[in-house]
Amino acid sequence: MSLKHIYLLVCVLLLSLPGFSQQVSFTMEAPKIVELGEQFRLAFTLNAKGQNLKLPELSDFDVLMGPSTSQSSSFQIINGVSSQSVSFSYLFILRAKKDGKFTVNPASINVNGTTVTSNSLTIEVVKGSAKPAGGGTEQPTTTPGSVQKSDLFVKLIIDRKNLYKGDHAMATIKIYSKVNLNGFEDINLPSFEGFWSQDVALPQQISLQRESYNGEIYNVGTLKKTLLFPQQTGVITIGKVKIDCIVQQRVKQPKSFFDDFFDNFANVKATVTSDPVIVTVNPLPSGPADFSGAVGRFDLRSSITSTNVKENDAITLRIDVSGNGNIKLINAPKLKLPADFEVYDPKTQSNYNATAEGLTGNISFEYLFLPRFAGDYTIPPVNFVYFDPVAGRYATKSSQEFKIHVAKGDGSSSKSVTSSVSKEDVKYLGKDIRFIKQGNIELKPKGEVFFGSFGFYLIYLIGALGLLTLYLFYQKRIRENANVARVKNKKASKVALRRLKEASLHLNNGATEKFYESVTRAFWGYLSDKMTIPFAELNKEKASSELANHKATETVITRFIQILDTCEFARFAPGEANQKMHNIYDEACDVMSQMEKEIN
Repeated sequence: MSLKHIYLLVCVLLLSLPGFSQQVSFTMEAPKIVELGEQFRLAFTLNAKGQNLKLPELSDFDVLMGPSTSQSSSFQIINGVSSQSVSFSYLFILRAKKDGKFTVNPASINVNGTTVTSNSLTIEVVKGSAKPAGGGTEQPTTTPGSVQKSDLFVKLIIDRKNLYKGDHAMATIKIYSKVNLNGFEDINLPSFEGFWSQDVALPQQISLQRESYNGEIYNVGTLKKTLLFPQQTGVITIGKVKIDCIVQQRVKQPKSFFDDFFDNFANVKATVTSDPVIVTVNPLPSGPADFSGAVGRFDLRSSITSTNVKENDAITLRIDVSGNGNIKLINAPKLKLPADFEVYDPKTQSNYNATAEGLTGNISFEYLFLPRFAGDYTIPPVNFVYFDPVAGRYATKSSQEFKIHVAKGDGSSSKSVTSSVSKEDVKYLGKDIRFIKQGNIELKPKGEVFFGSFGFYLIYLIGALGLLTLYLFYQKRIRENANVARVKNKKASKVALRRLKEASLHLNNGATEKFYESVTRAFWGYLSDKMTIPFAELNKEKASSELANHKATETVITRFIQILDTCEFARFAPGEANQKMHNIYDEACDVMSQMEKEIN
């Protein structure tokens, strides 16, 4: 027997020992929602060999088939570490007898003399409709191009439509489909005006899940989740969501022998629009004067670097606020220090995650201050006041009180006195005594005045020449700035074309994200240079207005905005075709050329 065979045999024996045995896992899986009369799978998975499988009560379902069993195993050695896994599967085919929600209790099986139970699950059965969700078996149409509203629509869902200012609501955009959804061509999202928003991270690839809506099953995909924090009170209307979808439809052809073997399909553009949503924002009740603007539920901790220091030594007091709420919008709590302390503006640092429950994380405030005189001082507690929207009242968290001992510094007393006096008004210690002026004193004849003298006119002339020089300097700067703007205007198209050439390279390399970024940068950069508008002030509304003022046609303006929208929302598409990117590139070049002809 070779060494290799001996090594494998030892590994197998080790894996059979109790220390190498894995924990037994027995799970039950089934769809969360099915239609009445639809067949579905009830599957059990066990990672060990078992006997005597006992099913739960299934009187609400017809068991059409099962159990169908299968087994798989794997053995691997990685970096000298051996592992082995086995899996036993038991499959049943069921069909619901009636609609409603049904709980399937755990199943049980015997493994090495021990009874192991599975999880329980809930199955919702709906009556559904004749057309199956997803369109996998939809009937072919002789006139492709129309999609019924009940088969494809988008919804803007706000989980809370009545809340306090500063509290949060979750906005979810979902697409509901009973057709073969093949992608998105354009997505227009609301601006959420009146809210501070924070997107919740979602997978870039949209996954469709079966959900029930109005008693029917749809394939539902979540396009976007955004946390909304209202910054104003009153009734706020959130605008519509508009999506251009690509739907694949089967096309009915004239009867022929090959109808049973081949299907013909056509891509159809279908535009869906959601309804606007109205949200009522209530003002916060009147609260304490030191309210920090925090809305949510928070905890507070405090710490200090040292309580025994010397004069002019720096001390840092740190206030940590953690919890759930509008963490990003919290103001620094007020710190009350003794008069002999010099304090600097607090340093703020935040760390949070956007989840369905809101912003969860912490924000810290670091106060740096210097004691200028020796002595014993007390730093009073810092009060952090926040509004709890669940309880509907204000709450206060306070830091601990700190006792500071400041010892005399080494040779810094004069510095301390100077620094302290510099913050106060000059004081007369005695008004009846003045210092005697020493040194050579220049005496002037009585009656001599400065006005009208040679020195007076000399200073007057120097001041006038200074003003003239300053005027000429600013005139030169104005001309230079005008020349810079003129140069930027003339070179705007060349710079934009160079950026589009960069987008062409990303297109050839298949770098989708960089391609859209280059096209967007080319469009915004062209507009900034051509119209002498700071890049930071540009937005779609201002772009449309400025293009119209410069005599651009409505068609060019519309095409300009459409290309920006396409690039901005390209990441929502399940997969961008290379041909579509080519089309966008050609369209961008054409629009850029047309704008250069029309803008004056």
